Amino acid sequence: MAYNDTLFQLGMDLTRSSTAQEEDLSDKSAHIAHKNEEDRKDFFIERDGVKFAGTHLIIDLFGARRLDDLKHIERTLKRCVEVSGATLLHIHLHHFTPNGGVSGVAVLSESHISIHSWPEADYAALDVFMCGESQPHLSIPVLKEAFGASDVVVKEHLRGEELEQLKWQAAAGRKAPVAGGQLKGQQDAPVRLPKREKAAA
Repeated sequence: MAYNDTLFQLGMDLTRSSTAQEEDLSDKSAHIAHKNEEDRKDFFIERDGVKFAGTHLIIDLFGARRLDDLKHIERTLKRCVEVSGATLLHIHLHHFTPNGGVSGVAVLSESHISIHSWPEADYAALDVFMCGESQPHLSIPVLKEAFGASDVVVKEHLRGEELEQLKWQAAAGRKAPVAGGQLKGQQDAPVRLPKREKAAA
């Protein structure tokens, strides 16, 4: 019983659909998700000859304000979705006490935008991950202006860019099957991950 009470306080009532699970259809400016497979928003894309799942931005806001204002944060996330051309499914935010920080996520057809704020340090950490034709970089000026950040640090990661290479490497070690199993002395070829460079500080 205490488990259910705790979940209910977090907005996760097991006996009925949580408000966090309901689609946010109130904002007409954000696109409405479509159920048709042809309208799928999370497809792989190719940019500058690189094929990948999506762009993941790690955004740090320093000297930021209004990081404890739940309504302002919700409006800002919706604006990020709108300018990026993404499709909002729902937003769930949690207000912490005593510092007033906020943690939450805007769930998108293309992936998500998440935030965790420390108002006492004038700092917020955000992830903006979008697939398909959406343009996550357009959310950066929205975040800077909305929170009045004095400094913004952005790191970009192209998610899944190694997929084609890894699939090829995995296939390269395979040999045509021989009746009765593997060839004598044949071993599976190791799959090596490409070396990753450290992100610039």
